[in-house]
Amino acid sequence: MTTEFKFVTEWRIDAPLVEVCDAISHCLDWPLWWKGVEAVKMLESGDANGIGSVHRFTWKGRIPYRFTFDLRVTGWIPLTLLEGRAQGDIIGTGQWIFFRENELTVVRYHWHVYPNRRWINLIAPIASPLFRWNHHQVMRQGAEGMARLLNARIKSFQASTETTQK
Repeated sequence: MTTEFKFVTEWRIDAPLVEVCDAISHCLDWPLWWKGVEAVKMLESGDANGIGSVHRFTWKGRIPYRFTFDLRVTGWIPLTLLEGRAQGDIIGTGQWIFFRENELTVVRYHWHVYPNRRWINLIAPIASPLFRWNHHQVMRQGAEGMARLLNARIKSFQASTETTQK
């Protein structure tokens, strides 16, 4: 049995769109400001726009386990969209969407993944609420870290999850 997670996180931040997009697109710097990101390493550089680049991420949330996965950039529209495909401890896709609304920058992140660890899939039927909580805490840490980095304020943080067993 495999567990499918569909996370949607939205940050509304009082900061310029270009600064927010730069912070997200420069993922090698995430460990400097995003608690929970233990390491990011570039494995492949991709084309001039970064399409095809691959980075290895190691994350640790509030519960004591780590995820390591490689993320290949599959789409990039400056100031609008960043997409990637993950392989490793999790398998799936991520999509950052950026836009301005009511003088705020909105960052919406879609993360559609399947754990690739047997133990997680075994306990997911009872532990899914804990896994969802942990993910949302890591994303909240990202919003707070970005606010500190950009000397800005987070105006709102929203998170939702769909979980299914297959």
